[in-house]
Amino acid sequence: MKNAYPISKKLFDIFALFTREPFVQFYTKELEFYSNGNGVLLGLISMDLIDGDYYTCILSRDSSRQYRAESVEGNIPTIEQARSWIDTKMGSDAITYHENVEYFDVFKGRTSEKQTHPNYKLLKESESFSSAREVIKEVSYHYKDIDGNFIDQFQSINGFDARVWELYLFCFFREQYFSFERNHEAPDYLVEKFGPKIAIEAVIVSRKTALSKVLEHKSSEEIQEALSNDVPLMYGSALFSKVKKEYWKRDHVQNMPFVIAIADFHDDFSMTWSFGALSEYLYGYKYSSSFDDDGKLLIEPVQVEGYKKRNGTIVPSGFFFQPGSENVSAVIFSSCATLSKFNRIGKQAGLGSGNVELIRTISYHDHDPNASEPALLSYKVCEASDESWSEGIIIYHNPNANILLNPDLFDERVAQAFFQNGFIKSVMPEVFPYSSSTLNLIVKE
Repeated sequence: MKNAYPISKKLFDIFALFTREPFVQFYTKELEFYSNGNGVLLGLISMDLIDGDYYTCILSRDSSRQYRAESVEGNIPTIEQARSWIDTKMGSDAITYHENVEYFDVFKGRTSEKQTHPNYKLLKESESFSSAREVIKEVSYHYKDIDGNFIDQFQSINGFDARVWELYLFCFFREQYFSFERNHEAPDYLVEKFGPKIAIEAVIVSRKTALSKVLEHKSSEEIQEALSNDVPLMYGSALFSKVKKEYWKRDHVQNMPFVIAIADFHDDFSMTWSFGALSEYLYGYKYSSSFDDDGKLLIEPVQVEGYKKRNGTIVPSGFFFQPGSENVSAVIFSSCATLSKFNRIGKQAGLGSGNVELIRTISYHDHDPNASEPALLSYKVCEASDESWSEGIIIYHNPNANILLNPDLFDERVAQAFFQNGFIKSVMPEVFPYSSSTLNLIVKE
């Protein structure tokens, strides 16, 4: 082939995640992926799962820089003929190239230097985050700015973390084969999968400490003290801020599950250690562990009554058991939805600078029934890595919800938690990180 060059599925998925409609998975199987060498054109060979023949497609960018089908051919008898079609079409003058386009540019300078988030500066300028930069560009081409202020907030000190979380959720739900209906300002997303719809409102635990150039780790004593009271209160404040808005009463949200998606950005590295405080706050229990004489792990539930604010007010534990929360079908959480997630996804697809080396360390769920601690793993992120957008998501289902969220709408890559008789029953994927950190290294020969 002289005009078409093979590329990985991971790279094609970044370009075409929002181009392909979710339903195509049921009648075609994607086999091979191509580029014309500079990414202006993409090629795809698929097998028709009904007839067993092949489909081919050439995609080019439209005026919004989204990849769209430019030329499609079906009923091709052999894959060799399909490859020949791709190669010929990629060299054809009949293919449309879109130039001088106008598109949604999240890196267009708008926010003043003083109000710009330092992590946005890293994303825009640093070689270390070049992979994330390329991924976020591709994702943003498909993002519909309902509020009209996304770019300003994405760049700003007060809005950057929240907007990164929203972009991550955009990728997660699409990877889970949901379609988006974005005709309303609130809640943030209405998604649909072959009929059933879900309303999602995104929220974060916002920054509580000053931003500084030197990131600081808390001591284990400081972490335990924060987990015992302050962090559950932070989660509670963020969640109830959304409950008060009563999104479920809006006409376009009627009779569907309403879900709050929350992430923790309250301090440096807080998302790496605050995981357990959320489940404790949602269900009102924490758990002690011990081993019997045979080495079997024993779990004992301990009910948590509440938490004390600085003014002395007691806030009850057990969000799902408080008045008003019956309108919340579930809470979605991830400890991994940071810039580093976008960076790793891009790196494993071959995007970004070749001078950057990413070393990821995760504490992840140990499936040994007698394991009382997470397992640990460090690895170099490369094109053989296979991290998904879904990895790290956990869905906490509300046992008292007026409208239950159907767990079958999500695949086996997603962790799901259910509460019964004082215990949290979890369905865990093969790999579920409780926390994740990534070391960025510049390696130049």
